[in-house]
Amino acid sequence: MRAAVFESFQGKISIQDVQDPAPSNEGVVLKVTATGLCRSDWHGWMGHDPDIKLPHVPGHELAGIVVATGKHVKIFNNGDRVTVPFVGGCGNCIYCRSGNHQVCDHQSQPGFTHWGSFAEFVALDYADINLVRLPEAIDDLTASSLGCRFITAFRAVVHQAKVSEGNFVAIHGCGGVGLSAIMIAKALGAQVIAIDIRASVLKLAKSLGADHCIKAKNNSDVVLGIHDITKGGVHVSIDALGSEETAVNSINSLRKQGRHIQLGLMTGDHKDLKIPMDKILANELEIIGSHGMQAHKYPEMLDMILDGRLTPQKLISRTISLKEATVLLPQMNSFDHQGITVINSF
Repeated sequence: MRAAVFESFQGKISIQDVQDPAPSNEGVVLKVTATGLCRSDWHGWMGHDPDIKLPHVPGHELAGIVVATGKHVKIFNNGDRVTVPFVGGCGNCIYCRSGNHQVCDHQSQPGFTHWGSFAEFVALDYADINLVRLPEAIDDLTASSLGCRFITAFRAVVHQAKVSEGNFVAIHGCGGVGLSAIMIAKALGAQVIAIDIRASVLKLAKSLGADHCIKAKNNSDVVLGIHDITKGGVHVSIDALGSEETAVNSINSLRKQGRHIQLGLMTGDHKDLKIPMDKILANELEIIGSHGMQAHKYPEMLDMILDGRLTPQKLISRTISLKEATVLLPQMNSFDHQGITVINSF
């Protein structure tokens, strides 16, 4: 099969002919029909994930068709059209047995723990508990945009933050996960404040439901701006970028008993940030992480897409070829892109 391969961290990514994958006893192989280009793929290419072994094929947001099944797979068959969350559970550990596959002790992640979806085919483990059958009304491009950024935002907003109608919600960083969070929070009836350094992205955020926008580069005090809009702070604040500045701003944006949700990955110098613990204690603030979403939680989200309350297809800004992805992936940390880019030509 053709695949995008890098043989060294931060090195050249090239299209190579490599061996087709085979399914494990509990797994399947998919023919990839579409796969998203995500900033998490950039983190992997940079060497920020200890699970990656070289040479490596990235890619973890995908839709595809089952073309091979392991002998123990019971629910899925060849020809099934499916997607998958970027975190796959084993089904047997204490967390999976409690329904929390997203924090499985033995989790697998395509594009990280094994070769991913920047290829014609991809192998996925424990298919019966991790695959999600796709409704005909949801096309491949839309489905491929769900598996990381959208599901991460959905679980964060709906299940972790428990956003409800009338809540003030601040979203710090309007990349794919931030824009997803804006759309989802607005669908729940929240008053949404979008924060980013790019005017063009804030314009997109506005079109997706943001009620207020703050251009951080020209606003030396984002926190003051948020408190001014809300007259006391937001109920929920989400760091959708992943930096010390956005995380601390997010915490300081909260009203008493508010919730900070950490979505953006914290790597390098940002892993051990200094946070205002005195304020967290005095104001009874909650600091919550959110890491993907379980396959069995997809139906609620899919229903909201099917009835038009959520329109993730509006987040897709362009489609590209696998060859183009080898050039664009190393640029994912720049700020000259907006929305979600999807590979649909292999």
